[in-house]
Amino acid sequence: MLLILFRPSFRLSFRTAFLYSLSVVLLLPLSAFAQQSVPPVSSSPSSATTTATDANSIPDTVEAAEASISNSDWKAAEAKLDSWLVSHPTDARALFDAGYVADAQNRLDDAAALYFRTVAANPNSFEAHLSLGLVLARQGRAAEARPELLAATTLDPGTAGPELKARAWRALARIDRDSNTSQASADLIEALKISPETPSDTLLAAQLAEQSGQLDAAEKTYRRLLASDTKLAAANAGLAHILIQRKQYPEAETLLRAALDQAPDDPTLTAQLATVLAAQDTGEALPLLQKLHAAHPADSSISHMLASVSADAGDYAGSDAIDVRLLAANPDDPDLLIAHAQNLVHEGQLALAYTVFDKATRLAPESVDAWSGLAFTASRTNRPDVTLHALTMRSEHAPEIPSTLFLWATAYDSLHQKQQAAAYYHRFLDAAADKFPNQEWQARQRLQILEKK
Repeated sequence: MLLILFRPSFRLSFRTAFLYSLSVVLLLPLSAFAQQSVPPVSSSPSSATTTATDANSIPDTVEAAEASISNSDWKAAEAKLDSWLVSHPTDARALFDAGYVADAQNRLDDAAALYFRTVAANPNSFEAHLSLGLVLARQGRAAEARPELLAATTLDPGTAGPELKARAWRALARIDRDSNTSQASADLIEALKISPETPSDTLLAAQLAEQSGQLDAAEKTYRRLLASDTKLAAANAGLAHILIQRKQYPEAETLLRAALDQAPDDPTLTAQLATVLAAQDTGEALPLLQKLHAAHPADSSISHMLASVSADAGDYAGSDAIDVRLLAANPDDPDLLIAHAQNLVHEGQLALAYTVFDKATRLAPESVDAWSGLAFTASRTNRPDVTLHALTMRSEHAPEIPSTLFLWATAYDSLHQKQQAAAYYHRFLDAAADKFPNQEWQARQRLQILEKK
């Protein structure tokens, strides 16, 4: 069958890419800034938090609120501060304390608003800039967080000390890692100048080295971390990610199985093991992914991966059911359309697959997979003109392979363009090298007719 001949080039590269890229996504921390609120000064204002209130005379209400904060009695502190701020709306110390109370209760919108007011009341407050930057980062507002954190690094931390200023540099490093790894490394170095290195610093350094393509340096750093603590899931995941990139699947599998013995429910390690097992075509990948998908049904990356492995296992209907659900949320995603169309081909729904591939080529005109699929389904639904057009477009992005040469030949043959058809049948036979006996037999039979004198 032509489908079998065409399948090596027809298999979708994006499916394989998901097996690799899922681990990249899951490696990123869910919240690198969680629970990083900066405690308020509880006795007397530092130089950075001096307010309109006399620095040597803290109002009784504010002092009582800070006592409640010390006892984690948030409701009592909030009531006292709200009452005070009604008549003293620009008291920077009280505003900061109120922001801290909201921050500690994870009321991030309220905390951000109060920290903004603190900065407006006292632009030189180190703690306010730092706390505002951390809250904004936790909200995913990196562009707003960065200038606040940068401002904190320029201010005197006062009694807060260099450890808190180092926290500002570390937070900047985490923000900058997504856009400028060199700057992120510089940020981290600034933090290390004023505070001891922590395992989190070492992990971040390894991740930055990996992002910069310095895989040898990253590997050494991950291994250094694991030498001191084999249970560090993020370090195991980072090292496994490098091994997967290098296709060192057996070593990655050994590492991941040991790591999962210590953290059996870790989604990143589980996804990576599934990636490794799928790459090695073992039957374990599918049940592992099914379990992972059951635990994280809303995770689109895991759904993509399960669809891929299901298709590889021959469950095209199951794979397509997942693709269709994903398409409901993203109807113009070309990769999903291509995956859906591939499954339709395997299920024999060629006319519908043709329509889906056609849409994919319009959305992603540079996609080799989309043009390959359109050429194949056009051939099988008797559209030789479309087949030739699709093959022409595909040839702009990828070299010819035996399957495309055969499609060129049969399309020209269908259009009774004998000279072109014969030329492509010959090219196909030269490239096929006895690997596609059915199509080679067909090509030879057609050549006898086309070249008959």
